[in-house]
Amino acid sequence: MTDTADTTGDALRIAFSPCPNDTFVFDAWAHGRVPGAPALDVTFADIDLTNGMAERGELDVLKVSYAVLPWVLEEYALLPCGGALGRGCGPLVLTKEPGTDLTGKTVAVPSERSTAYLLFRLWAADVVPGDVGEIVVMPFDEIMPAVRDGKVDAGLVIHEARFTYQNYGLHSLADMGEHWELTTGLPIPLGAIIAKRSLGAEKLKALAESVRTSVRMAWDDPEASRPYVLEHAQEMDPAVADQHIGLYVNEFTADLGENGYAAIRGLLTRAAAEGLVPPLGPDALSFV
Repeated sequence: MTDTADTTGDALRIAFSPCPNDTFVFDAWAHGRVPGAPALDVTFADIDLTNGMAERGELDVLKVSYAVLPWVLEEYALLPCGGALGRGCGPLVLTKEPGTDLTGKTVAVPSERSTAYLLFRLWAADVVPGDVGEIVVMPFDEIMPAVRDGKVDAGLVIHEARFTYQNYGLHSLADMGEHWELTTGLPIPLGAIIAKRSLGAEKLKALAESVRTSVRMAWDDPEASRPYVLEHAQEMDPAVADQHIGLYVNEFTADLGENGYAAIRGLLTRAAAEGLVPPLGPDALSFV
């Protein structure tokens, strides 16, 4: 699905999810209210799709999982803002019955290159007594119905599912973010904004400033973004959309800061030590 703000060749091609945190962050920029920012040609896509776009080198700017960074940082730079990190906002493992042992069970996940799945694998290595069974990738909004209907034994969910899973009669088996915070003391890194290194250092700095300005404008006037948020929120209750934004758009969205970068390095270093991702070079996360 594409929402094209400008059809000229000068528009910056960007892809992010239709989730409230992303539409809230990019509303001002997408609608031409950020002074001096380039026009955007917006594609809405689920995180599994944007991760694949990044691996294929498609588009100029993308919202992706932090877990995919080791595969794409040669071509893309991590922007120091616009993404999703935080506390108390991690993915959940949901089951029909409380206390389910996942040994040998089928688990639905939103993407095998998602941060959620990486956090799940690190959690399972510590907690699940045996090996988890089959992993099934499906769009995140299909996971809870699949668990409810018995198509899979458990589901790894993200986004607003934190607030709605009980409506499906499901139980939270474990909170991946809680496990991460308890074992590391760091915030939970979830989604990143990346941009093509070929745009050049000055353009990358300008893009980062456009993101920050768009975030601040959304905070200063939340009602201005509401039509854009609700238009793409897949019939989500407006109160749930507000909860979603409140949880995932925070100080790390405006600037990663030392704690944000420490969380990203911590996740990817630990994952590399477990053989789950390629190791990062010493300067891989540098912005420009």
